[in-house]
Amino acid sequence: MKGDRVEIVVDAGDTTRTYEVVASRTGRRVETAVRRGVVEVSEVTRTGAVVRTARFMANRVLALVEQPVPRRDASEGAGRGGRPLGDVPEA
Repeated sequence: MKGDRVEIVVDAGDTTRTYEVVASRTGRRVETAVRRGVVEVSEVTRTGAVVRTARFMANRVLALVEQPVPRRDASEGAGRGGRPLGDVPEA
């Protein structure tokens, strides 16, 4: 989903560095995976093709913050009067 974002904070010796991977176009999403001591953050299209990948050594990653765009399901709001879940109507 356009706007999906992952921030990666990495230990760079005497300082830290922050990297950001963002889904740049509509229909793309950002996926994370940890394999064999490597953290991979990839921007992926709807069909599953990887557009770009950022790789970091897992022992150097201090924080991995996923900030997804709130997704709206097609079934949300249908047949419920349009109120958000947990919203109390005023009497």
